[in-house]
Amino acid sequence: MAIFSTAQPLSLPRHPTFSGPNQPTTNNERSRHTISLIDRCSNLRQLKQTHAHMIRTGTFSDPYSASKLFAIAALSSFASLEYARKVFDEIPQPNSFTWNTLIRAYASGPDPVRSIWIFLDMVSESQCYPNKYTFPFLVKAAAEVSSLSLGQSLHGMAIKSAVGCDLFVANSLIHCYFSCGDLDSACKVFTTIKEKDVVSWNSMINGFVQKGSPDKALELFKKMESEDVKASHVTMVGVLSACTKLRNLEFGRQVCSFIEENRVNVNMTLANAMLDMYTKCGSIEEAKRLFDTMEEKDNVTFTTMLDGYAISEDYEAAREVLNSMPKKDIVAWNALISAYEQNGKPNEALLVFHELQLQKNIKLNQITLVSTLSACAQVGALELGRWIHSYIKKHGIRMNFYITSALIHMYSKCGDLEKAREVFNCVEKRDVFVWSAMIGGLAMHGCGNEAVDMFYKMQEENVKPNGVTFTNLFCACSHTGLVDEAESLFHKMGSSYGIVPEEKHYACIVDVLGRSGYLEKAVKFIEAMPIPPSTSVWGALLGACKIHANLSLAEMACTRLLELEPRNDGAHVLLSNIYAKSGKWENVSELRKHMRVTGLKKEPGCSSIEIDGMIHEFLSGDNAHPMSEKVYGKLHEVMEKLKSNGYEPEMSQVLQIIEDEEMKEQSLNLHSEKLAICYGLISTEAPKTIRVIKNLRVCGDCHSVAKLISQLYDREIIVRDRYRFHHFRNGQCSCNDFW
Repeated sequence: MAIFSTAQPLSLPRHPTFSGPNQPTTNNERSRHTISLIDRCSNLRQLKQTHAHMIRTGTFSDPYSASKLFAIAALSSFASLEYARKVFDEIPQPNSFTWNTLIRAYASGPDPVRSIWIFLDMVSESQCYPNKYTFPFLVKAAAEVSSLSLGQSLHGMAIKSAVGCDLFVANSLIHCYFSCGDLDSACKVFTTIKEKDVVSWNSMINGFVQKGSPDKALELFKKMESEDVKASHVTMVGVLSACTKLRNLEFGRQVCSFIEENRVNVNMTLANAMLDMYTKCGSIEEAKRLFDTMEEKDNVTFTTMLDGYAISEDYEAAREVLNSMPKKDIVAWNALISAYEQNGKPNEALLVFHELQLQKNIKLNQITLVSTLSACAQVGALELGRWIHSYIKKHGIRMNFYITSALIHMYSKCGDLEKAREVFNCVEKRDVFVWSAMIGGLAMHGCGNEAVDMFYKMQEENVKPNGVTFTNLFCACSHTGLVDEAESLFHKMGSSYGIVPEEKHYACIVDVLGRSGYLEKAVKFIEAMPIPPSTSVWGALLGACKIHANLSLAEMACTRLLELEPRNDGAHVLLSNIYAKSGKWENVSELRKHMRVTGLKKEPGCSSIEIDGMIHEFLSGDNAHPMSEKVYGKLHEVMEKLKSNGYEPEMSQVLQIIEDEEMKEQSLNLHSEKLAICYGLISTEAPKTIRVIKNLRVCGDCHSVAKLISQLYDREIIVRDRYRFHHFRNGQCSCNDFW
């Protein structure tokens, strides 16, 4: 929401900024006819014709007529800065009104700084002095380019010109200081205004909201009420935005009541702000009631309601809103795609994207591409991700930081690390998110040393890391066993980079220590934490106990975790698996009975593979796929071939109570990643890489089978499990059996 501007709509004869010379009161018919011609101009061609007529008839020499023609050329709906400057240069002695008009036009144009040069020309080449109408436009230019030093200089000049306390100048300075992030100076200017108008209050309220201090905006609104200042619809939009950011539904309701009781003019912008507050604060029913009573609705209205339904995970209702829109724009499509993608429904997001591709006259934008790339990354849709990358190149879409990061993330999570590196290397400028995305990609592929090296290259480029950077770094260290490096970097977070470790960072260090076998050290690290250990911290320790079969410590970690989150199904399953590997089947039975009684369900193993742009999913023991008969036939062939080459099933990976050895082996063979790999073998020809995504950690037996298949079938197999990538080539895995 834009901060309320001191610049008013064009209304030349009445607006004080453009008071100019008085209109001639003589009976000169030519002059009156010229003014009439100017007033009737509705496009630039007509204005140019009038300009030529004025020169021919000599009426351009009349200051009022020339100034009016120039103002229309500079500020009307069909204005042309280039033409306006030409008209200005033809005026023999421009007055203050004309100079201010030119300054205003440039301040509102594509290059606001040019208004400063016009101002310098004004003070050096003319006898006109800057006045209270000059500075608001100059200050606006400083705000547009977020130049604090320029704003401060103009503030000083306004004071020297004795207009620093003028209300319009002060209001523009408040806006400028907020735009430049100097909240203290904005507050100081506000306090110096003796008679504040509603614009002063609005500038402060909206400034606080936009700069991340919505609580201060609400405090100021309360003070505004106490001083009996009549609020406008702009005030209420700002206050509602503050409520939305704070997720303060109760105060938001009070604001809506205030609007009704005080008969504040509810235009479309305010109505949409009310709707947005209800949806973002989680009151979808109140949002629906407001939506249904709104006589007028624009695309913002529909998109806000759509987004509200999506937030509440009522996707059917969200879809109905999209279908009911008179004109579906890209913003609405983006809202639905983003909602699915951000709420763990990437397949649905991709279905909506494919539907969007069929729409005519709707152009994909950067938000569309970033959201869809993120969905591709989640499901491993590499072919669609490649198509989007080609689309970006074909349509000349600028590779900003968001798109670059999304492409690196997509290629990394889809298993094509080389392509991720290529994207990273092809961009000249990289922000912290681009660097972090590349470090994260290296981390999930087990390239720990390279990730650490890249972090130090990032420092050489003077890019300051953030919390995500360190999370990715610690993951890289964890998957490669770089314990010393992780501990060193953790201690540098605060001392060298001023970043306070969060619970996710502590969980990462516990994972680094535990995965490498330093379980007791991990426990001491947890005990020394300055914040209470979270479920993720205890979960990291529990996972390490499973890897290293430490039953007693696992029981302790699981107990602590369940104290914080009693219905955590993953903790129950992990402890059950540890009991199973230790042969404690009675404990396994007790845990599983507890899960049945309490309604907890184990997340089923699911593996997916992309073939010809389509995602195929397999559950353990799945028969739902249309080619399941061929898949199981291939599985039988593969397992027999592996056995003849020395493969022996790892029965320790059977975590159910099964007495029969043959049934144990069969249960291992039905794991979802084996089914997906076999589908890849029958659906593609060598040397095409088989890429599989597993929602859980790959088990030891499937890991051994994938290594052997890569060797015996001469195929590269890339498996992404819950934690990292495994690249299987020639019977070896990139993880070196450390995962």
